Amino acid sequence: QVQLVESGGGLVQAGGSLRLSCTASGRTVSTYAMGWFRQAPGKEREFVGSISWSGGSTYYADSVKGRFTISRDNAKNTVYLQMNSLKPEDTAVYYCAADLTRYRVRATKYGSWGQGTQVTVSS
Repeated sequence: QVQLVESGGGLVQAGGSLRLSCTASGRTVSTYAMGWFRQAPGKEREFVGSISWSGGSTYYADSVKGRFTISRDNAKNTVYLQMNSLKPEDTAVYYCAADLTRYRVRATKYGSWGQGTQVTVSS
C-alpha cells in the first residue's frame, strides 16, 4: 500500500501563496495519476485538481483555475500544489490522493489518501 503525507499548509493572508507537498512512501507513485481535494468546515470534500501519471496533463476545478498549479517530481515521489492569489474561501483541509490504476491520464478512482494539511487564508 502507498502512504501519502501532505505538508506545507499554514496561515496566509488573502492574496498570498502557499505550496503544498504530497510525499509518498511504501511504493512509487510515478505511474499513478494523483489528485488534490479540499474540505472546508461544514462542507463536503471537493475536487481541486489532478495530474496525469506522466505530469503531462492537469485538470482543475473552475474555482481554482488560473490560481493553482499541480506538478510532480517522480524522482522524489512527490506531488505539489502551488496556490497563488489565495482567497478566504480557499480555507480548508487539503488532501492528496492516488489513483492506484497505473498509467491513467485522468484519475477516476482514488485508492489512497493522505491525512490532510490545514490551509487558512485570512482576509
